[in-house]
Amino acid sequence: MTTTALPARREPLSLGPLQLEVPVVLAPMAGVTNVAFRQLCAEQGAGLYVCEMITSRGLVEGDRTSLSMLTFAEGERVRSVQLYGIDPDTIGRAVRILCEEHGVDHVDLNFGCPVPKITRRGGGAALPWKSGLLGRILTAAVGGAEGFDVPVTMKTRKGIDEDHLTFLDAGRIAEDTGCAAIALHGRTAAQHYSGRADWDSIGELKASVGIPVLGNGDVWEADDALAMVASTGCDGVVVGRGCLGRPWLFADLATAFGTADTSARRLPTLGEVAGVMRRHAELLSDWLGEPRGCTEFRKHVAWYLKGFRAGSQVRSRLGTLSSLVELDALLGELDPDEPFPERELGRPRGRQGSPRRVALPERWLDSRDVDAVDAEAEDDTSGG
Repeated sequence: MTTTALPARREPLSLGPLQLEVPVVLAPMAGVTNVAFRQLCAEQGAGLYVCEMITSRGLVEGDRTSLSMLTFAEGERVRSVQLYGIDPDTIGRAVRILCEEHGVDHVDLNFGCPVPKITRRGGGAALPWKSGLLGRILTAAVGGAEGFDVPVTMKTRKGIDEDHLTFLDAGRIAEDTGCAAIALHGRTAAQHYSGRADWDSIGELKASVGIPVLGNGDVWEADDALAMVASTGCDGVVVGRGCLGRPWLFADLATAFGTADTSARRLPTLGEVAGVMRRHAELLSDWLGEPRGCTEFRKHVAWYLKGFRAGSQVRSRLGTLSSLVELDALLGELDPDEPFPERELGRPRGRQGSPRRVALPERWLDSRDVDAVDAEAEDDTSGG
């Protein structure tokens, strides 16, 4: 395991009044970053843990599913929510509801989703092309938080494709409208999650704005985060797929960012991984009840055991478990001393897909402004 040491401890990352000792943000992922997973990650190391994305329309209309996602652990010191919307008025009202009624401490706006059913209606990663509308949305969001001392940030991609880049304009608009920071995923919507993230674009954005810039894309290990900061000058990193089945990555990141001495960092054995798996299932069961919690945990099994020699029978049975007693028995069949498979280090996790043409509304690229987009572009499909 290679390590890259920073020359000195970094200053805390400031997002308005929020001070993050470790400049690391957990990216919202649908069906993953619920209250149980956020608590698990927070037990590993410091950072900002953002809940699953909710839609502004769902929140304003009191949708039961949207409201159920606004669940926070007792010890969740900073309540961070990612919001998505396409209508300035609705966004402003949603932000005010989050501040007034739910006591949130941070609101992030997502403009990075590359999913065709969203972009073909002008939403997600397609929306920043309409710079006027983006500005009105961000202005409304910042206005909705006025008086609550709650910072508003945004996340975006490089652009629609390499011929239609929007990240520099988005950065300028974010700064001009009063956003506390901007996060950039160094891929275009056309790339989805394929290929390599363009870290140079993160550095270019950092050089062009006066607000903090967070880098996102291909942070699989703590060394990747250090390398991104060193090469781009960005103020922090956003971690998404890299922590799937590896919540201890946040402990590694906290150690790496907190000191120039990286000797304390080490890889977990299979027995230690099993302990984290048990804790994850326990937290899900506490939140959802044991049967549903164990069912929800099944999706995480393959991520946790990726690269280990765990037998196919154990893997298969873990994929159908329904109780913590059953989980304990199955985890007991694993070899606790098996070392972490180092060949998995630095390798992509989760979805990747392949490059594809971005689905857009007719004549979308003809102009940079529009008054409104299709209401169906506001959907709870998350991504960035």
